[in-house]
Amino acid sequence: MTPHARLTTPFSSHATTAEVIAGTDLHGRRVIVTGGASGLGAETVRSLASAGAEVTVATRRPDTAEPLAREMDALPGAGRVRIAALDLADLHSVDAFARDWKGPLDVLVANAGVMALPTRTLSVDGWEMQLAVNFLGHYALAEALRPALRAAGTARLVVVSSGAHRTVPFDFHDPHFARRPYDPWTAYGQSKTADVLLAVGAAHRWADDGITANALAPGYILTDLQRHLDRDTLRSFGVVHDEDGVTTPAYFKTPAQGAATSVLLAASPLVTGVTGRYFEDNEEARPIQAGEGGVAAHALDPEAAERLWTLARSTVRAH
Repeated sequence: MTPHARLTTPFSSHATTAEVIAGTDLHGRRVIVTGGASGLGAETVRSLASAGAEVTVATRRPDTAEPLAREMDALPGAGRVRIAALDLADLHSVDAFARDWKGPLDVLVANAGVMALPTRTLSVDGWEMQLAVNFLGHYALAEALRPALRAAGTARLVVVSSGAHRTVPFDFHDPHFARRPYDPWTAYGQSKTADVLLAVGAAHRWADDGITANALAPGYILTDLQRHLDRDTLRSFGVVHDEDGVTTPAYFKTPAQGAATSVLLAASPLVTGVTGRYFEDNEEARPIQAGEGGVAAHALDPEAAERLWTLARSTVRAH
């Protein structure tokens, strides 16, 4: 990749969505947030709609987004929040969602995801479920909506990845654990590497369309994403369940803090024209170093991104 200056911002690692969106006017902008009914997605929706954007919550269970839509409808000056059904594990559902979309699209936030499924599960298209939901469904959605993104003129694709991408590169020889033993965390890490590669591939392929694409890690936040984790696993992260409720460690963020980097990439003028990069804590991540965070080289590899796009494209076309 061509060297560039690492992008930093005035915002701290624990800045909130309100701080990041302050002073930004999104009236007239149209946004889709997958998984926008709860957790980080809901905070992303609140922030973008509060700045005036029309936001569509794309969710597997549309009824769960209704309280959020009513909440934003009652907020003076907020953009309208729409709700649409989308099951990222089913490419037919992705097709139906994209066919129903009309007009330009300014921002697609690929936020929905699953984590650490305890047993190997395959989607209807034969992909390991975490890879199917976290990557393939978002790839298919972005590709199907590319004309709408192009029509916006300066659209943005924002892909929510994770620091877990650092643990494992993409395994092109056995991505669905057909031969190697299934491990929930290996599968999750692989899917999050794929998410970064999605942004890298889009940045390269879509530059002439005026579309930028970036990935991010939100940090540690206690949300419904952890629903498949047992208490011992949560305790290993420092989360304690006792008679007083749930105690989280100081390094965890609130949902409003965790969603801040998504909002930064979706709406801030500070990242205008920035593409193909990976962000953490409201700034571009450094290359990974021993014992520290950052972005792994295997997730920014343009050859791996091209190979993964070819694999995903063949599946989408075959279905």
